[in-house]
Amino acid sequence: MTQRKYAGIHNDPKGAMNPTGNIIRDAWLFGLIPETEACEGWTVQRIEALYEEVTREWDKYGHLVSNLPPELAQKHREIYDAAIANAREKGWDPDEALDQD
Repeated sequence: MTQRKYAGIHNDPKGAMNPTGNIIRDAWLFGLIPETEACEGWTVQRIEALYEEVTREWDKYGHLVSNLPPELAQKHREIYDAAIANAREKGWDPDEALDQD
């Protein structure tokens, strides 16, 4: 049986505006992986292990951006602003899910 592999954040439809994309962006934020790491070819288990590391980092700040120190808050803004712009270029609409019945 072949394990499913992640396509990579840059290949994820609509800019990876989903939980996996958030895990990767937050791992960049906390320096758990380099910002050049797209996680292409990663297994679900490897992504889940990264999620656990990211969660431990967020625990330090109560899982709130507003609790991040200024330098991390700025980096978070930069990472997520770029991600949102990229996702919109790829057709992501944040209100799309709200329009569904």
